[in-house]
Amino acid sequence: MTIVDFEPFVAELATVAGDAILPFFRTALQAQDKGARGQFDPVTEADRAAETAMRRLIQSTFPAHGIVGEEFGDHQPDAEYVWVLDPIDGTKSFISGFPTWGTLVALEHRGVPVYGVMHQPFTREKFFGDNARATWAGRNAHGTEIVHHLRTRDCPALADATVMTTSPALMEPGERARFERVASEAKLVRFGGDCYSYCMVAAGHVDLVIESGLQPYDIAALIPIVKGAGGVVTTWSGDEAQGGGAVVAAGDPRVHEAALKLLAG
Repeated sequence: MTIVDFEPFVAELATVAGDAILPFFRTALQAQDKGARGQFDPVTEADRAAETAMRRLIQSTFPAHGIVGEEFGDHQPDAEYVWVLDPIDGTKSFISGFPTWGTLVALEHRGVPVYGVMHQPFTREKFFGDNARATWAGRNAHGTEIVHHLRTRDCPALADATVMTTSPALMEPGERARFERVASEAKLVRFGGDCYSYCMVAAGHVDLVIESGLQPYDIAALIPIVKGAGGVVTTWSGDEAQGGGAVVAAGDPRVHEAALKLLAG
């Protein structure tokens, strides 16, 4: 099968997850804390319901494929094709009633993310990418369904850049100091956004996203979207980012290089 052959199934996975999540959004949903080291890391019934629905669909359709998921661990992670799932990336935003969260679905082939989708079912948006192209599917103000291609924007220098991170408080002290080097030279710095920030890099509205402490399911789906729109995603040391850790995504290679120099430690 080619990557194109998987596209309808990826869209179906995202839709199934959205159908499981939306009944819980902006309700009196209770969150459990699965955090460590004093960090609040919430999980909800919506997270578990969405991942369960996606796992069932994958295992019934592609039983030979592997699954790596945030809530229920790994299944055949060494398979040729592996699905990497984050049912709700941005659970803190979710339980706070903000729509800056999304379902992340990545397809990896021999360990490399080859296709990704970020689905925001409340705003009825999907961001797709396959490393060579990226698209947005949603509705206009009149409710008409539309699709358009995504491209990052030119940003030659940090002085021109809009930089985002979910929160500097999530970084280790040494990482936070390095992030502040970049932030001090940027035109605009904004916090929050989670997965939505990376999609805004692909859409040409944000220039840099800088994070640390990511898991593979936090980033794998976003790499093909950003790269497909013409951007760059690496670790702070310039390595491949699908394993997570400290990650920087940029729309322009020039501002990516400038950020790496300041993040180098």
